[in-house]
Order: sequence, then structure tokens, then C-alpha cells
Amino acid sequence: MRKAVVLTCLSLAVPAAAQPATLTPADQAAAFTAAGFTRVDGAWHACEDPGTASYTAGAIEQVADLNGDGRPEAIIAEHSGYCYGMQGSGYMLVSKRADGGWQLVTSGSGILTPLQTKGAGGWPDLEIGGPGFCFAVERWNGKAYQLHRHEYEGKPCRPDG
Repeated sequence: MRKAVVLTCLSLAVPAAAQPATLTPADQAAAFTAAGFTRVDGAWHACEDPGTASYTAGAIEQVADLNGDGRPEAIIAEHSGYCYGMQGSGYMLVSKRADGGWQLVTSGSGILTPLQTKGAGGWPDLEIGGPGFCFAVERWNGKAYQLHRHEYEGKPCRPDG
């Protein structure tokens, strides 16, 4: 009986930020729209893949408050060799604004992974993964994400060798 009480107290002590973040259906639709997606036959599409075998419609892969402003960001991915070449994937990072709307922060080809290191305004550095063993890391400068360094498994590398 005492263990049950302790477990209940511990579960209540978990901070809200540690709980998995989710979006309402309206926020999901607004996030996809801000990222440039259109809903077709119940799925979200950004690229104009003609129906290749590699195509997978857009999906929200992560929802979190990445920059510490108390509002969620969402990482959306779409997969298509036709649209995204050797990377095979496209990413879009969108952020909920103070007015409740959503805006596109950055997008490109590759697999987006937020890192622990930070740029301006508390925005995390972003690793852009893809084929190979040396990935671009972009940093927020207050206006846009720009190439900051290259790394592999946390260690500096050179993309050309």
C-alpha cells in the first residue's frame, strides 16, 4: 500500500514539460499548412511525387517546445526519392506563434535531429542527416538557420573527406 502512494506521488511530481507533447487536430492541420502541405485523400502532401514506391505522405515526427518559449514546435517529415533525391526525406520545422498561428521555421532535404547545443533565442542546433558519415549542423542566428559546422556522432568532420 505504501508503494502505491509513493508511486502516485512520483507520477504527480513529473513536470509538464517532461510529458509527451501532442497537438489538437486543428493545430496539426495548421502545422501542416504552414509547412506547405495540402491534404489529399486524407493524407498530407508537400511534394509532387507521381506515386513512386518510395513515397510516404507527411507525418508529424516530433512535437516539443524546442526553444523554451512555452509553445510547441513540430518536425514534419515526408519521404520520396523522387522529390528529395539521395536523401530520400524532406523535413519541415514549424513553430506555434504567440497569436496561435503556425509558421515555417526551416525546411530542406534530409533527416532533422535537434541537438543539445543552442543558437540565438534558445533554438537548438539542427543536425541534417542523410547518406554518409559527416552531417551538416545548422544554427539559428535570430532570423534563419545557417550552416554552423559538420559532425558525426558529436565529433567534428569534413564533408569532403
